[in-house]
Amino acid sequence: MEQDSRAGAEHFDHEECLEHRKFLWQPFLRQLYVCTVCTSIYFVLGLCFGAPTVFIPQLRKEANSTSEPLTEDMASWLSSVLGYCSMPWVIILPILTQYIGRKIPFLIVTVMTLISFIVFYCSTNPTHLLISEILQGVTLASNMTVLIVIIVEYSSPRYRGVFMMIESSIFFWGVWIANVTGTFSHWRNIAIIAFVCCLYSLTAIILPESPSWLAMKGRFEECAKAHHWLKGHHKESEDELESLIKSQKEYLRKCAARQRTTSWYRLRIIKETVSAKGFYQPLLLSMGVMSLYHFSGKLVCSMYAVDLISAITASESAAYTGMLILDAVTILGMQIGCVLSKLVNRRTLLLSSSALGIFFLFSISLYLYLISLNVIVENKIVSIVLLTSFSVAITCGPMIMPSTIFGELIFLRYKSSSLLILTLFSELLMATVLKLSPHIFKALTLHGAFLFYAISASIFAFILYKYLPETKDKTLQEIENYFKESHEMEEDASKAFINEKPDNYNTQKR
Repeated sequence: MEQDSRAGAEHFDHEECLEHRKFLWQPFLRQLYVCTVCTSIYFVLGLCFGAPTVFIPQLRKEANSTSEPLTEDMASWLSSVLGYCSMPWVIILPILTQYIGRKIPFLIVTVMTLISFIVFYCSTNPTHLLISEILQGVTLASNMTVLIVIIVEYSSPRYRGVFMMIESSIFFWGVWIANVTGTFSHWRNIAIIAFVCCLYSLTAIILPESPSWLAMKGRFEECAKAHHWLKGHHKESEDELESLIKSQKEYLRKCAARQRTTSWYRLRIIKETVSAKGFYQPLLLSMGVMSLYHFSGKLVCSMYAVDLISAITASESAAYTGMLILDAVTILGMQIGCVLSKLVNRRTLLLSSSALGIFFLFSISLYLYLISLNVIVENKIVSIVLLTSFSVAITCGPMIMPSTIFGELIFLRYKSSSLLILTLFSELLMATVLKLSPHIFKALTLHGAFLFYAISASIFAFILYKYLPETKDKTLQEIENYFKESHEMEEDASKAFINEKPDNYNTQKR
């Protein structure tokens, strides 16, 4: 009898375990669906960045059959206008996500992206393509304002890291696919791939609103319903929901109290925030990491890969082959960087990979200078090896680490304002570097341009070597305390200097 009861209990536990596993599969698949809907737009953003690399050379070939030839100035605008046109949307999209939720702004981004690629497909001259890229500005702006928010808020903590890694790599797959498509077929075919991705992303209309946003607006019943649809009813999900509702009720209570404060008090808070070292020091360091990446010339080499390799090797076939190799090693370098980030300290990885990338920049500059003096003869294999080695080095550190360093350095209470400033800074810097790069190559020649990027990257690397703290395996509170302690040490030193000065002065007087 006792044996039968044990067998029955074991059978019941086994069934309960199977039911629990089945129960968890549905939330995972729903969250995976949300992730794929968002990463489709990330993939399309990669297509946006990769397209100019292949359609600009094709437009030059088609110049005789079109009424509008492609000028150098127009070519630089086609490569850089995306960044400038994203800046208004960097301000508009966060406002929309704050007041009307996450789903509707995402659908707006998807529809506008679809329209931009319809214009792209129907384009017959460079001006039409420029209009399509102006419309694509909203796609770039959504990167750090809508898409990342949806992935974070719609996914459980156990899956969030994996989904974020998918998001990081899918963008560069988009760049590579655009370049492959434009290399082996007409550039208009890139739009067909984008159509499919956008139509899939439009299925997000069936998704519920973000539980976090609903809780922030005090709509707790809808929040619970959306949360259960996404994350199920198991214990982890219920604990997360309880914590979310509790924190948002406290937040709403504080908001109600703040509404009674005077506008003068609010201005004082803004002034204190801007002047606080805990606000501007991490912000400036994050800007330094972004500047290191953009001034390394990696993005420039990717965007102008065909023109650049053609100028170095004097071979169009080598240029397209080299471009595809550069894209492939960029994806490989990202995966290597992700593995190394688990094994090596962040500061060590960033600075060592930067130093290696800078070494290759100086090497490329010297190599091209010796070719210009006819001291050595250009070798296609050597040229591509040097460029790919530089690409891998920069990809392992400065390319993949800005978002991680920003996330760890910025104090929690300053995250919203810092995110806006950093996004605007990043888009403006990226667009300006891409716009001016053809003029830099023309004015300084190839070896001079690579020397310029090497020196610029060296300056930012030295600044980060001097001021950037190590953040690996440290809690956000420990990192915050680092900046507070350094500030307190400076204040103590200043007070000590002031206190010592009268004694020195009196001694000299006597």
